[in-house]
Amino acid sequence: METDEQSVSKAEEKKLENENKGKEMGVKGKRRLRASILYANMVGLLILYGFLERERATAMADSTPLDVEKIYLGGKEHHVRTRCGSVSVIVYGDQDKPALITYPDLALNHMSCFQGLFFCPEAASLLLHNFCIYHISPPGHELGAAPICESTSPHSVDDLADQILEVLNFFGLGAVMCMGVTAGAYILTLFAMKYRERVLGLILVSPLCRAPSWTEWFYNKVMSNLLYFYGMCGLLKEFLLQRYFSKEVRGTAEVPESDIVQACRRLLDERYASNVMRFLEAINSRPDLSSGLKRLRCRTLIFVGDSSPFHSEALCMTSKLDRRFSALVEVQACGSMVTEEQPHAMLIPMEYFFMGYGLYRPCQLSDSPRSPLSPSCISPELLSPESMGLKLKPIKTRVSLEV
Repeated sequence: METDEQSVSKAEEKKLENENKGKEMGVKGKRRLRASILYANMVGLLILYGFLERERATAMADSTPLDVEKIYLGGKEHHVRTRCGSVSVIVYGDQDKPALITYPDLALNHMSCFQGLFFCPEAASLLLHNFCIYHISPPGHELGAAPICESTSPHSVDDLADQILEVLNFFGLGAVMCMGVTAGAYILTLFAMKYRERVLGLILVSPLCRAPSWTEWFYNKVMSNLLYFYGMCGLLKEFLLQRYFSKEVRGTAEVPESDIVQACRRLLDERYASNVMRFLEAINSRPDLSSGLKRLRCRTLIFVGDSSPFHSEALCMTSKLDRRFSALVEVQACGSMVTEEQPHAMLIPMEYFFMGYGLYRPCQLSDSPRSPLSPSCISPELLSPESMGLKLKPIKTRVSLEV
């Protein structure tokens, strides 16, 4: 039989065991409670974030006069199979007319890079009535593009230039007029240097011609890391918008963003980060083209905004080109994307540039009274740099060339 002391000892042990179990259950209960509270907070934050995102999207939709379906009408999309993958080409106009091909900047396509130029009435009379437009998108940048397969080899800038040749061959085009913006301007310049007989002329907006400086290389690497780890995040979009637009249209704490910036921000949401990163890596590894620019014999018209981060690049490129066949137009209070920010500043210089080729004749303007070549619209005051907001450099665009 157990002694009284043993009984008391066992009772105390059981009591201590029960107390320890209670404490353990209390700790577990507190942990469960904390986890529940944390989970509830996370759910609440996600619900709040979703609500704010919907409100932001609704506000942007209300303030952005952009109808994607309406703009897309009138053009036919073709997917051209090339050695380096499929390329999207949107074709506008009569294919019997002279061809003008476009190539956009990083993370953009024809919708976000050229709509301001091609959908103003004056540009319609100048371009759409006289050219068939072929909007070429970098791989994975077209509307509704899916992510490029990870097993696909990265493209170099030479691969992208060679894709343009395959596109021209697919449509049976000979020599074409080319228009590109920044990274797209570099690709078209490289194409013109490799295949001179296929280029009538170059219209370059804030172009690149040299290898990246250390500053640009580092800046692009930061963007690549953001794309890799965070996708098309808010900070990356801010970097891209600074690349495209002047601070006047990007807005401040007191002044809201302009409609074109809001529309561009919205369209950037449609890009897959992996696709943009591929194009960015190709551009960040580009070689220097400046030594070969003197050998270009096609006429070149360069536009650049004086607030563009690539202003010095455009000046350098102009200095390397043969002055007999090139011209520079500096647009005041404008960023890199002159096509969107100040498209009207491009009209008169382009008009006289095209006249040098005999591609545009005033007799075709009877149904376009707002064209800047209409005699009733031209006055000496309109051609002054101050009234146009331009700094015009001397140009000889009417030198006869055999093409």
